[in-house]
Amino acid sequence: MNYVIGADLGTSALKLLLVDRCGEIVKTVSKSYPVQYPQAGWSEQNPEEWWAAFVAGVRQLVQGIDASQIQGIGVGGQMHGLVILDEGDTVIRPAILWNDGRTEKETAYLNEVVGKKRLSELTANIAFAGFTAPKLLWLKNNEPQHFEKISKIMLPKDYINYKLTGVHCTDYSDASGMLLLDVKNKCWSKEMLRICSVSETQLPRLFESYAPVGHLQPDVADVLGLSPNVTVVAGAGDNAAAAIGTGTVSNGRCNISLGTSGTVFISSNEFAVDNYNALHSFCHASGGYHLMACILSAASCNKWFCEDILETEDYKAEESAITDDDLGRNTVFFLPYLMGERSPINDTDARATFIGMRMDTKRKDMLLAVLEGVAFAIRDNFEIAKDQGINITCSSLCGGGAKSALWQTILCNVLNVDITLLQTEQGPGYGAAMLTMVGCGEFADVKDSVNAFVKLKKTITPDDEIAARYEAQYGKFKNIYPTLKHLFKTIK
Repeated sequence: MNYVIGADLGTSALKLLLVDRCGEIVKTVSKSYPVQYPQAGWSEQNPEEWWAAFVAGVRQLVQGIDASQIQGIGVGGQMHGLVILDEGDTVIRPAILWNDGRTEKETAYLNEVVGKKRLSELTANIAFAGFTAPKLLWLKNNEPQHFEKISKIMLPKDYINYKLTGVHCTDYSDASGMLLLDVKNKCWSKEMLRICSVSETQLPRLFESYAPVGHLQPDVADVLGLSPNVTVVAGAGDNAAAAIGTGTVSNGRCNISLGTSGTVFISSNEFAVDNYNALHSFCHASGGYHLMACILSAASCNKWFCEDILETEDYKAEESAITDDDLGRNTVFFLPYLMGERSPINDTDARATFIGMRMDTKRKDMLLAVLEGVAFAIRDNFEIAKDQGINITCSSLCGGGAKSALWQTILCNVLNVDITLLQTEQGPGYGAAMLTMVGCGEFADVKDSVNAFVKLKKTITPDDEIAARYEAQYGKFKNIYPTLKHLFKTIK
């Protein structure tokens, strides 16, 4: 083996990595595509644009490379999105994305009529608006003409794999977020399929993330400029792929991702469900399990405030006005609920809110509030983990937001844990490449690839004084949402 391709099918862009057998990233390519917001709280994309980006990106990635030396492809991708094809393999409608909030009624039906206890027994999770099962029910209730045409149901990265191989497949980590999988027993839940009026024949075959699912179809290989002998592995949901890329595979290890969304990912050797079902209980790409929390808006909050409100893309310049002396002393607070919120409050009506502004409030105070608000929302989920007896003292950090030194410091002190940064920051794409190497036989298992490739860059430790100030600030922050909750339903 000389090279593999690892892909990260994100919400805003596809990122492709060419990785050699030593784990070095030889080349990267990024291709962006739009998100459509047809109505407030809705979020959609055209899967054909993902494929067009993949084809163009791979062709660019392999320019100047001996294509016969590329032996495998693995894709990590945005989770929960509903992709549906008809009998002719045509995309029926735009994909409904992970951060789409249209399924309030369907989510309530699942949680209140089917019941949270029953859902947890069947799938290890309760319903959240972004999950795939509520989307299927919404489609049945609101677009029956589309629902009746469904031949294949898949997740975003599975569409890429289907185009590559012709195999209708998914992996356990991504399937866990559909609310259709019996996570504990790693099989489709027949009862959930009945509830959602779908059949197992419409669903993809299940694989471990590192398992080969097929090879490139000859015509696709020609288009990509690759050999038809290239192995394609099942891949993983983006957070599970990022966990592989950050070495979060041992029992109790934690990774935080500051991407479009924000996630807390806790690896576990054993299946477990938290008492409140506030944390998702999913299969891990390593073959084990994990607990995960997701806040719907993380780095997207910073992007929104800087680019849409302040009308600047110079993030560093905006952050330069903020000093360590400002940390934990802000009088302005921000609820980061631009798309509603998932973990732990599960409220599609929740909205982003600034509170505490005065006549002397400056733009740096509002920017600091945005960065702190995301950190506090992540802290909310750390508190749930603590209630389950999980003691997190250290976490790795990845995602676009992780590049901000200021945000690193804020998060470290809000959570009061060590934060480790890794030499390779391409979490999901790098993890997908590592899974591909396992599938191609370069490593015996995922832990072997982690031991070989994941290297520490530096560790950030909390400052006792700043952490104490943030402890007091968090006490104020956690009272804001409960106080405003009843108002959000009135301002849809």
